[in-house]
Amino acid sequence: MKNLFTLFVAILCAAAIHAANYSGTLPVLHINTENSTPITSKEYYLNGTYYLDNLGIEGYKSIGSANEPLTLKIKGRGNYTFTGFDKKPYRLKLDVKAALLGMKKSKHFALLAHADDNLGFLRNTMGFELSRGGLDFTPEQRPVEVVLNGEYIGLYFLTETIRVDSDRVKITEQVDNISDPEEITGGWLVEIDNYLDADQVTINEGNGELIRLTYKSPEVLSDAQSDYLKNLATAADRAIYANDKSSTEWENIIDIDSLATFYLIQEIMDNAESFHGSCYFHKHRGADTKIIFGPVWDFGNSYHRSTDKFIHQDPPYGQTWIAEIAKFPRFQARVKQLWDKFLDNDYASLDKFASDFAKQIAKAAECDANRWPNYGNRNMENAKNEFMKMLHAKVSWLKKQWGESGITGTEENALNVTVADGGQLLFSGNVDSATAFDLSGRPANIELTSPTTARIDGMAGIYIVRLQTASSAKTVKVVIPQ
Repeated sequence: MKNLFTLFVAILCAAAIHAANYSGTLPVLHINTENSTPITSKEYYLNGTYYLDNLGIEGYKSIGSANEPLTLKIKGRGNYTFTGFDKKPYRLKLDVKAALLGMKKSKHFALLAHADDNLGFLRNTMGFELSRGGLDFTPEQRPVEVVLNGEYIGLYFLTETIRVDSDRVKITEQVDNISDPEEITGGWLVEIDNYLDADQVTINEGNGELIRLTYKSPEVLSDAQSDYLKNLATAADRAIYANDKSSTEWENIIDIDSLATFYLIQEIMDNAESFHGSCYFHKHRGADTKIIFGPVWDFGNSYHRSTDKFIHQDPPYGQTWIAEIAKFPRFQARVKQLWDKFLDNDYASLDKFASDFAKQIAKAAECDANRWPNYGNRNMENAKNEFMKMLHAKVSWLKKQWGESGITGTEENALNVTVADGGQLLFSGNVDSATAFDLSGRPANIELTSPTTARIDGMAGIYIVRLQTASSAKTVKVVIPQ
């Protein structure tokens, strides 16, 4: 009897899943593979057809129809996201370019499942929003419900892929398997990867960790191209691990502005895998052009641990280069400038952005949870609130490290703290004790030489100094010039 009851429950559950349907609040993408063949490979495309039904929703355009579908090819994509979940991501290659859901015309899109995002599908969504306008290109995404071979498979995010294109990564596309000394300098589109792949160049980082560089463009390397990429990465690594952190040699190889922007986005998102995998950089052609970090891509590891540490502190998988780069005062200063800009111009708008997004997909997320009861976001309001609680907690912690105003802002002036030659700090009143940290949170040596003076024993850079007076504790930001 027990076995019969278990079988009966299993049949009911299977029927419920099969009956799950789309919400009608988002456009629906219908895809049919040839002979309804299941998609089991990430390597080989299946032929198929598609049409996009806007369901009359304002702002979206239908493309094709059930009677006149368009042709495409489809395969699986991702690593753990493809093998570890029943709700799988896919890669689409349209036979003819199309402007899907208002995005720019292309043949190449991804259907991201985000099956592991239990924070309202906001991890990638917010990461992309923070990146937009900061980096040269940030992928566009649109929520869409998907029907595959007649079966509803849930809420997905139709997303622009990262590729060399006049509307995406705008670099000169380098020809495969060439050896011309000038042409092999670029363009390059490369991923710092966390999986071993046949199409990789590897070096050992200065800390002994293996750096895997998966080349996306060009796709086939000559010996000269392979050597160029290896030598470029080796030169960057050597400069990054220089003992003299006042050195600017690494800035001749890596664009400091793009790296600081990329890093700050990842730090706000608390993405402790950001420099470990899906970490893209590109380079224009020319012997004097630099590595440019970006675009952003995968924020799936955001907010999975406590928010009271930097992303390069105790990373779960390793973080290429960034812990060492964070020691350079000039990098610290550039990050601080971007942090002030974020607080002044962007931070206040994020709550409304998250709320609008949650309302837009709420019904579809509920249908998605019905289709995939083992994961998903059945209550978007609760999931959104939990996400924003984590984001605000990280920002609050970063405020304690980097401050809430400009480096020479009103707080410092009100405390009458000035910097004299040699890193000496002068106070207008008596101070009982002092501690100092650089912008990466590492302690700096500070000596209280008198009740009204102190000296920081360190390199030029920006420091957060905490002062204890008889009545209160105060935090100030100081710049030690070169």
